[in-house]
Amino acid sequence: MSSRGTNFLHQWIANNVPATVSADVISVAELAHKLFADAKAVGISSVEIEEDTGSIYETILNAIVHHDAGI
Repeated sequence: MSSRGTNFLHQWIANNVPATVSADVISVAELAHKLFADAKAVGISSVEIEEDTGSIYETILNAIVHHDAGI
């Protein structure tokens, strides 16, 4: 993942994944959709974000489950 993609992902999770959100399929899917829309708005492609992370869905789910958004 590019440095720009990594930084965007970590900052986005810190700003958009509250500790109170549930780890259900719909919540995680909605957050993933919002992530890609926000990235596109600033000129970052989904490929640039996903290169090394694999599944963005899993990344967001892990942030919710472990309450470590932004780390």
